[in-house]
Amino acid sequence: MIRWFRAAICAGLLLTGTNAVSETTYSILDFSDLEGWASDDHAAALEVFRNTCTDLNAPDWRSICAAASDFKDPQMFFELLFRPVLIEDGKDGLFTGYFEPELDGARAPSARYRHPVYKMPREARQQSVWLSRRDIETTSVMQGRGLEIAWVDDPVELFFLQIQGSGRIKLPDGSFVRVGYGGANGQPYRSIGVELVRRGIYKSHQVSAQVIKNWVRRNPIDGLELLRHNDSYVFFREVSKVPAHKGPLGAMNRSITEMRSVAVDPKFTPLGAPVWVEKDGKIPLRRLMIAQDTGAAIKGAQRADIFFGTGDDAGKAAGKLKDPGRMIVLLPIQRAYAMLPEAVL
Repeated sequence: MIRWFRAAICAGLLLTGTNAVSETTYSILDFSDLEGWASDDHAAALEVFRNTCTDLNAPDWRSICAAASDFKDPQMFFELLFRPVLIEDGKDGLFTGYFEPELDGARAPSARYRHPVYKMPREARQQSVWLSRRDIETTSVMQGRGLEIAWVDDPVELFFLQIQGSGRIKLPDGSFVRVGYGGANGQPYRSIGVELVRRGIYKSHQVSAQVIKNWVRRNPIDGLELLRHNDSYVFFREVSKVPAHKGPLGAMNRSITEMRSVAVDPKFTPLGAPVWVEKDGKIPLRRLMIAQDTGAAIKGAQRADIFFGTGDDAGKAAGKLKDPGRMIVLLPIQRAYAMLPEAVL
């Protein structure tokens, strides 16, 4: 039975002369309230938790991390040291997916590999707003400066690499270069999917990453112009310390794990915390994951992005995910109860 302990935090926001109040509520649940809890692979979740728990500095988290190193029963570990907390902000739960793109490229340009993956230039780092995507791609401002990390064979995949913020580039000899977010030009992001709908080319329910890619490739001239509709441009840095067989770096600067790492809004969910996912939809998912990443579009207490892995198959699966559900955060016991008002203790 759910123990509905409620705590509300009201934040008054002055918007165009009116007071808008947002309320966050906390409900402490029992583990028996988590659908499918007993049948999950808690050992797999504990292994992922260990990857980042050493970076948590608060005393309660440090104690739990120390216990995680040699705890014999993974399910009991979570049940003894945590309490499930449902954090809500009045918005419905929404799960989406993300992945790490894998592009074909080379360290030197050629007839095939013509599209550079750039490091951030000094002047862009010094200014809050720099040149637009069109300026960067069509003028000589980037040339002859040694800013290229690699060259890739597909401008569409490069565009989506910038949206994802990190990825791998497979070189002709079979080795990989991993790149991570290195900064941006400060220009506003403009959705090319929304632009395709505005032009009447597609209905909103028809638009997906794959649909956009296919349209750009079928219309190479107009397609490049469509990509340049988005003034935002992302630069990269080479991430050499992460082996190719491991996942990309998340917001905690550690490798994230396929189907066990989730991106959250850190305003509500502490990075490094275990998170119980109850995703509904066509293919329900009940799984313990670890909050190890963030994302610009991940806003809200019940908003999460599930990491699907690396490559095309992961990208296709991630692109299909847009499902309702709920997310429950596992917090250290004292921390969980400290969120409750004194009247219910």
